[in-house]
Amino acid sequence: MTKQDIVDIVAEGTGLTKVDTLAVIDGFLATVAWALENGKSVTLRGFGTFVAVERKARKARNPVTKQLVHIPARRSPYFRPAEELRERVAERKDSSRGDNPR
Repeated sequence: MTKQDIVDIVAEGTGLTKVDTLAVIDGFLATVAWALENGKSVTLRGFGTFVAVERKARKARNPVTKQLVHIPARRSPYFRPAEELRERVAERKDSSRGDNPR
C-alpha cells in the first residue's frame, strides 16, 4: 500500500478532498519525524509507539572483502506495535482479501 492509496481510502472515509487529506497525512508524518529528531517518542494508543533508539558503535565484516569495518554509533527510528495491533495482525489469516480498512 502506498501513501496515495492511504490518501484515497482516508478521503473516501472522511469526505475530505484528496488534497486536504494529503496535507493532513504529510503534516502527521512531518510531526512524527520532528518529534523523533528532537528525542521525543510518539504514542498512538491501540496502534504503537515511534521512538528513536541509540545504536552503539560496532565492528562488522565486509562479506565481499572480509575486511573489518567500523560502524559508528547512530540514532535510528523504531516502531513498537501496540498489543491491539499485534493481535489484529495475528488474527488475520487471509491477507489476499482487499477489504477497505473502514
